Amino acid sequence: MEKRSGIFAGEDPFVIVRDWMRAAEQSEPNDPNAIALSTVDADGMPNVRMVLLKDIEDDAFVFYTNYESAKAVEIDQGGKAAFVLHWKSLRRQVRVRGTVSREEGPQADAYYKSRALKSRLGAWASRQSQPLKSRAALVAEVARVTATKGVNPERPPYWGGYRIRPVEIEFWADGEFRLHDRFRWRRASPEAPWEVNRLNP
Repeated sequence: MEKRSGIFAGEDPFVIVRDWMRAAEQSEPNDPNAIALSTVDADGMPNVRMVLLKDIEDDAFVFYTNYESAKAVEIDQGGKAAFVLHWKSLRRQVRVRGTVSREEGPQADAYYKSRALKSRLGAWASRQSQPLKSRAALVAEVARVTATKGVNPERPPYWGGYRIRPVEIEFWADGEFRLHDRFRWRRASPEAPWEVNRLNP
C-alpha cells in the first residue's frame, strides 16, 4: 500500500475530516458543515436532504433534528445513514456510512441552549415534515409558543441529536483529467480497526 501524503496523510480519519473542515471554513461562502444526509424509508425508497453537521467527535459525527421528522423516523427504523460533505471551493468531498444512535442527554441540552432563541422556539413550533396549512399558521404557532415558553425554553422531548459512527469514510479530491484521488477507510464494525485502500477514480 502506498504511503498517503499531503491532504490524505494521517492515521486517524476524524483528524483528516477536521483538517478539511477547517480549510473549508476559510473558503466556503456558506455552511461549510452542510451535509447531504441519506436515509431509506420502510419501503426501501431512499431519501436525501441537507442538514448541518454540528460536531466531529473522536469516533462519530453528530447532527440535531426533530425526532418526529421523516429523516428521524427512517433513521430509527433502519439504524443506519450515509452522508456526503462536498466543498466546491476545495474540490473535495467526504462520504460517510455508518450506524446511528440518538444523542438526547446533556450534550443535546447544551447544544439546544446554544442556539438563537428564535431557533429554540421554532423547534417547539414546527411539526417537522408534517403538512402545514400556511406560513401564517406557522408564524401564529411561534407566537403562541413564545407566549407560553418564555425566553428560556427547555429542549423539546421530541428534539435532539443523532450520532453516526462510521464503518466507511471515503476522502475524495479532484484531479486533472478526472483522475481523482480517492481513499476509502473501511472497518467491519465501529469497534474494529480501519483498513485503508486507494480507489480508482
